[in-house]
Amino acid sequence: MNRRKFFDQSIKATGAVAAVGLTACATEDKPKETVAEAGPFDHLKSMVDDMKPISNEERKQRIEKAQRLMVENKIDALYLESGSTMVYFTGIKWGRSERMMAAIIPAKGELAYVCPAFEEERLKERILFGNDLRVWQEHESPYKLVGSILKDNGISTGKIGVEESVRFFLFDGLRKELPQIQFVDAFPVAAGCRMIKSPTELALMKRANEITIEAYRAAIAVMKDGMSQYEFSGNISAAFKKLGVTGGASVMFGEWAAYPHGSQTAQSMKEGDIVLMDGGCNLHDYSSDITRTTIFGKPTQRQTDIWNKVKESQTAAMAAVKPGATCGSIDDVGRKVIEDAGFGPGYKNFFHRLGHGIGMDGHEWPYLVKGNELKLQPGMCFSDEPGIYIYGEIGVRLEDCFYVTEDGGQLFTPQSISIEEPFGV
Repeated sequence: MNRRKFFDQSIKATGAVAAVGLTACATEDKPKETVAEAGPFDHLKSMVDDMKPISNEERKQRIEKAQRLMVENKIDALYLESGSTMVYFTGIKWGRSERMMAAIIPAKGELAYVCPAFEEERLKERILFGNDLRVWQEHESPYKLVGSILKDNGISTGKIGVEESVRFFLFDGLRKELPQIQFVDAFPVAAGCRMIKSPTELALMKRANEITIEAYRAAIAVMKDGMSQYEFSGNISAAFKKLGVTGGASVMFGEWAAYPHGSQTAQSMKEGDIVLMDGGCNLHDYSSDITRTTIFGKPTQRQTDIWNKVKESQTAAMAAVKPGATCGSIDDVGRKVIEDAGFGPGYKNFFHRLGHGIGMDGHEWPYLVKGNELKLQPGMCFSDEPGIYIYGEIGVRLEDCFYVTEDGGQLFTPQSISIEEPFGV
């Protein structure tokens, strides 16, 4: 029996998952040794070796753009705590705790940092821009240090931009320490930079989405009767690992696919079940997000009809994408297809917005949601993910991510072909 045939039969017989076992076998060359038999994902190879992270030069350009936007919006400085926006501008990855570690980007001047004294040397290892690092001992106030940084940059009054993800206790401490300062939403600066992706960012996101498709493809190939949603999800995670990234997906079968983010109910795959998987991975800090809905076995006409209507909605929304269109108008187009098919009105069977922004965070601004008047610009990235959900019966969602071009929109990955062919070509 050749190795390929043995591999295929082993999958059918055992439904082998991510762990690769050791199988005793004899070969002509080494008749008495124990060798590793092929696992279901051993054919997968890393897809990331040729991908480079964001360069220091690009981060420097980001800081310069942020400073231009601060001047335009009459914001004197930007306050950042650890998180994706800090990584975006500074490259510094730092866990959040009850102790302040912050970066201050002034509209004019060099970056400055605040951190606990015992973390000084660790932070110095990570700083790429600026050399103003101020430390506080455990009994001292980090808020006073922020004030001293602002004062030394000529900011005694004025506006300081604070991003929405900054935790309340930090914001509260700052406003109490600096009552003469007006703290404002940093959206025009932080989102103003991050919403528009560079060619390097787009390339990373495209590859992350392509990897996600390959992980799903590998997991679908080893579906079997009786498989739990957790085993299927574990297979996806194992495939991601083989492909060179960390990633995962939530998985729902049959009627439980009507829960957009899954149900804790134990599920066991059976013939005729809808299979919905929603997840992604992270590549050099950039995210993917893809949903595929397929069938285990043969679909009914109703399953096919609902699936086709969701694809029609996804396609119509993509066709409406162009610079200058509002975010809300794209939701309107996709939702109208579903409402016209009798699955409305509004959120009745299409429970959520059409899509979300994506980049360093799986969900970030802006959002394709009713009433959002923000206009699309080239370089913005979104998910396009309409769905139809009927509790107790069925759930179908199709999600691909795209970016806005000068004259329309471009998908990172091809749409599904049909309910039985979840991958485009």
